[in-house]
Amino acid sequence: MFIKKLQLQNFKRFSDLTIDLSECETPPKLVLLIGANGSGKSSVFDAFHWISKTAKGRFRLPDENEYYIKNRNEIKISFEFSDGEILEKTATKEPDNVEIAKRFYGRSSLRIVPRIKREFHDENLFIKNDSDAPEKYIEVDHRFNNDVVKFTQDINKALRDPIFRGESADTVEIFHQFIEPFNNSLSKIFGNNQTTSIRIAQFEDANTSQPPRLIFAKGNSLINYDLLSHGEKQVVIILLNFIVRRKQYQNTIYYIDEMDSHMNTSLQKRLLKEIVESWLPSDCQLWTASHALGFIDYANETNHSAIIDLDNFDFDQNHTITPSEKNDFDIFEIAVNQEFLSKLFEGKRIVFAENKDTPYYNNLNIQDTIFFVGKDKKDVFYKTINGDYHGLVDRDYLSDEEMDDIKSSYPNLKFLNYYSIENYLYHPDNLELYNLEINKPFDKEKYLQDLKEEKNKMLSKIFIGIAKGRDSYPFFREDNKRGKRLKQFQGNAESIIPLLESDDFETFYKVFPMKDYAKQLPQRQNLNKNNLASTNWFKLAIQECL
Repeated sequence: MFIKKLQLQNFKRFSDLTIDLSECETPPKLVLLIGANGSGKSSVFDAFHWISKTAKGRFRLPDENEYYIKNRNEIKISFEFSDGEILEKTATKEPDNVEIAKRFYGRSSLRIVPRIKREFHDENLFIKNDSDAPEKYIEVDHRFNNDVVKFTQDINKALRDPIFRGESADTVEIFHQFIEPFNNSLSKIFGNNQTTSIRIAQFEDANTSQPPRLIFAKGNSLINYDLLSHGEKQVVIILLNFIVRRKQYQNTIYYIDEMDSHMNTSLQKRLLKEIVESWLPSDCQLWTASHALGFIDYANETNHSAIIDLDNFDFDQNHTITPSEKNDFDIFEIAVNQEFLSKLFEGKRIVFAENKDTPYYNNLNIQDTIFFVGKDKKDVFYKTINGDYHGLVDRDYLSDEEMDDIKSSYPNLKFLNYYSIENYLYHPDNLELYNLEINKPFDKEKYLQDLKEEKNKMLSKIFIGIAKGRDSYPFFREDNKRGKRLKQFQGNAESIIPLLESDDFETFYKVFPMKDYAKQLPQRQNLNKNNLASTNWFKLAIQECL
């Protein structure tokens, strides 16, 4: 079960918020909400809780709508899922698809249980119906107590049942089923250092006078759960939740707030990685909220995640938010202030690049240079004009003279010498070197001729888009001394048409849109861009641009 799009109208602090994940190539397994304190991350989870608790038959408080409603307007929340299912609820209407509404399971940030307590009720029934969840998302979550009781009961049952059948309990199998997965995860998260890692070593059953006990080994000591640190308790609580209730999380949306509390950066990253890759069912989508660097780092480097930045927008306005680009510098500033980032990258050249080109550049390992994502040419431009950072943007439709004028006005702004990164990847010299490395024949002269013919065939179509494309260039709009002179070039094609009309390769190829044209040429088929971006020719060409 994966959310494709959700909309919150007049819900808590949001007038109209849409989170749209439809642009993701595949439904993300992890959705990370980031933003400063008070940016509305937990309010999204309140919406999950509100729509699901009614479907599960939870008692509704008389003031419920007063808690959730904004400005006494009509609340409406709606979900669109990747399988096409739709779910909606208003303040006066029950969820229109109760079975889907039941498939939300969440834990609030207030879930640290300092001491395990014995609560006398049917843990199996509570867990099956999620009826031990707090009434509201802001209340303390005590479900860990039931998780502990269920965990110890399941082990005891596995030990006892064979005895009543006249058989011996397979203690090795019980260890593999219950203890080993728990300890393996603890080891991956805390590491294998005997003095700092923990592992479950014993447990004691509950009785009428005391609650169950979980005993952990740490170094040469045995430590009761009550004496663990808050960070250690946090990990134990989250892991045991998945161990005990994993069946309930099949085909669901699972949400948990501030999973990173009381943890250092490396521990944050390892915990999230372990949950997503080892415990989360394949058909379950995890939503979590954090401004922790470890979580951002993990989500940033994995393909199955989406980062939603809720920072710095007006709650009273309508907003549609899509996933942030990976390696976007702005998302790191959520976790670490700019002054610290400057110290962290001291001696490094920070270069913002357009859109999705950044991973190709970072893989080049250019000395003392780190590339970050800029959303587009405009974003890169305005990040570089203050002089602290560098930018690398596509040349697009610019003449040599125009590029020189722009660079003299904005020294930190660099340009590709060709139209776009595709012009480098599919450059005849790069393809020649790549094919040589893989021992594949390549007719360079034939490729050059094919490119020229394709260019001439598409000239009239290309000409149509030149003026419109140049009209959007941010450096033609600036009102500084050099920028005013550059405004004369805005919205016209006079300087570019002669370049494209030339049949000299190095003349027309500078401004020929290889990302849009010549895609069908046989020399370009079945080639992996990552492989083409790993050649020494490509690295030297990008270094020259910088």
